[in-house]
Amino acid sequence: MYNDAIAPPLPMTLRPATTERRWVRWALIGVAVLFLLIFLLMPLVIVFFEAFSRGAGYFLESITEKDALAAIRLTLIVAAISVPANLVFGVAAAWAIAKFEFKGKSFLITLIDLPFSVSPVTSGLIYVLIFGAQGWLGPTLQEHGIQIIFAVPGIVLATIFVTFPFVARELIPIMQEQGTRDEEAALSLGASGWRTFFRVTLPNIKWALLYGVLLCNARAMGEFGAVSVVSGKIRGQTNTMPLHVEILYNEYLGVAAFAVASLLALLAMITLAAKTGLEWRYADEIAAQRKH
Repeated sequence: MYNDAIAPPLPMTLRPATTERRWVRWALIGVAVLFLLIFLLMPLVIVFFEAFSRGAGYFLESITEKDALAAIRLTLIVAAISVPANLVFGVAAAWAIAKFEFKGKSFLITLIDLPFSVSPVTSGLIYVLIFGAQGWLGPTLQEHGIQIIFAVPGIVLATIFVTFPFVARELIPIMQEQGTRDEEAALSLGASGWRTFFRVTLPNIKWALLYGVLLCNARAMGEFGAVSVVSGKIRGQTNTMPLHVEILYNEYLGVAAFAVASLLALLAMITLAAKTGLEWRYADEIAAQRKH
C-alpha cells in the first residue's frame, strides 16, 4: 500500500528573485537609456555642435586667444599641483585607516567625506575668511608680501579641498579588504617598511589608485564653485577654464564659450576613455586583484 508520509516531494519550480518579465527588463533598460540620452549625450552633442557652429577657424581662434590660453595653462598647472598632493594624502590616509587601529579613526573618515557634503562655494568662502585681506591671516601674509586669495595659491588650496576625498575613498575599501597579511609576511622576511610598500602594497592597490587619480584630475580641471570665490576672476591671470567659459557666456560670446567648454568635455572624455581602456586591457588582472 502506498504511504503518503514517505512519498518524495513534488519538484518545485522556483523563480529567481532577480528575474523579471521581459517587458519589465526592457522598460527599465529603456528608462536608463532615455535618461542617458537626455541628460548626458544630448548636452554633450550640443556643446560640440555649438562650438563648431561658426566653423573650425572660429573654434581655433577661440581656444588660442590669449586669455583662453592663459585659462588652459592655469587649469593644467592647478591640476598638476593638486592631483599629486591628493595622491600623497590619499595613500597616507588609506594606509592609516586600513592598516592601523587608533583613536579618532571614524572621525578621520568623516573628515575625508566632508568635501562631499560641503558646498564648494562655502569651502571657497572659508579660505577667504582665513587668507583674505580682512581674514585671520590676511594682514600677516600681506606684511610678508604673500598673496593667497585672488592668486594661484588660493586656487590650488580650494581645488585640493574639493578633490581630496577621491583618491582616499578609492583606496580605503581595497586596503581594508586586503588586510595586513602580505605586509606582515614581507616584514617577517626582512623587508624594510619602504620596500614593503613599493613591492607589496603599491602593486596591490595600483588600479584603485589610478582610478582615484583619474577622478581627482577630472574634478580638479572642472571645479567651478570654490575656485570662483577665491580667484577673483581676473581675466588672463586667475581664470581657469570653467571661469573663462562663464565670462565669455556673460559677454554674449556664446560660441567662444562653447569652444572652451568643448575642451573641458574632451578632457573628461579622454579621462573616461583612459579608464575604460585600462579596464579592457587589464581586465583579468583587475578581476584577480579584486578577488585577492
